[in-house]
Amino acid sequence: MKNIADPIDRQLLDRWQRDFPITARPFAELADGLSTEEEDVIARLEKMRKNGRITRVGATCAPNTVSASTLAAVAAPPERLEEVAAIIGNQVGVNHSYEREDHWNLWFVATGPDRAFVNATLARIQQHSGLRVMDLRLVRPFNVDLGFRLIGGDAPGRPPAPRNVNLEVLQSGDSELLQALTQGLPIVKAPFAALATKLAREEMDVLERINALTGAGIISRFGVIVRHRALGWRANAMVVWDLPSEQITTAGPVLSEQPGVTLCYERTPVEGHWPYRLYSMIHARSRLEALKHLANAASLPELKGVPHKALFSTRCFKQTGAMISAKTEVAA
Repeated sequence: MKNIADPIDRQLLDRWQRDFPITARPFAELADGLSTEEEDVIARLEKMRKNGRITRVGATCAPNTVSASTLAAVAAPPERLEEVAAIIGNQVGVNHSYEREDHWNLWFVATGPDRAFVNATLARIQQHSGLRVMDLRLVRPFNVDLGFRLIGGDAPGRPPAPRNVNLEVLQSGDSELLQALTQGLPIVKAPFAALATKLAREEMDVLERINALTGAGIISRFGVIVRHRALGWRANAMVVWDLPSEQITTAGPVLSEQPGVTLCYERTPVEGHWPYRLYSMIHARSRLEALKHLANAASLPELKGVPHKALFSTRCFKQTGAMISAKTEVAA
């Protein structure tokens, strides 16, 4: 990555976006692999968190497993864009909110401990804004483990194949632990001990539960969560495809493996408003590069001639971890 000149910073961001060590002194382990000191790794990550290159060191969870979520959109009149974006962002369950180039111009992800919480969030947004909220529920994911490669190529990194999720391992207290992990670890020498103290638990218990939740696929990724725009991927397009669900069974996996495609999933359409079922995110360094990736995807036999459109992001209003635990204040 051209705007990350320091080789140690580049390796920290490239190698540890997933498979972060779940040990008592993880930053010391990172330091050993980088021929530097534990204090140096901590200082570098804390600096990158403060300057916006990373959001946190923590976890992301498999969608709709320990919590509920949905993608939603509203069509805000241009003169009300800022107002409506503030209404959306004020909801604690909203963890991502973007302006995109479309009539449906404000897109957001609503999360919560269960579907009733998400429904209530959408209802409040609709009530306070006076605008219809499209609820675009996840049907099946093909690639939802966003990662970005900084070394050895220009394309975003390809995640591992999706794993089966085993919810039988869940125990009391896991929701609070997962909520803390999605907010981010303390960047200190013994982060899991600090987290355990905050949760009134023992460090060994926290380490064992994180390893169990990772092994069960509930934690889908544990590591450095980067801000892609700060690292050079400034062109971000959500591409939606209008094809029936039975064709998505074949097209989805193929599309998810294309260069530049960082996320891919099927969602429910909204009759009379939004016919699209297949979604793919493209991240690139420029709009031209993103459009080249889209052209290549559209030429695939499974997608050739399929109606589609690209909604480029123009502004990010909110980007935080998902809401999992109900022990959070809810906006009225």
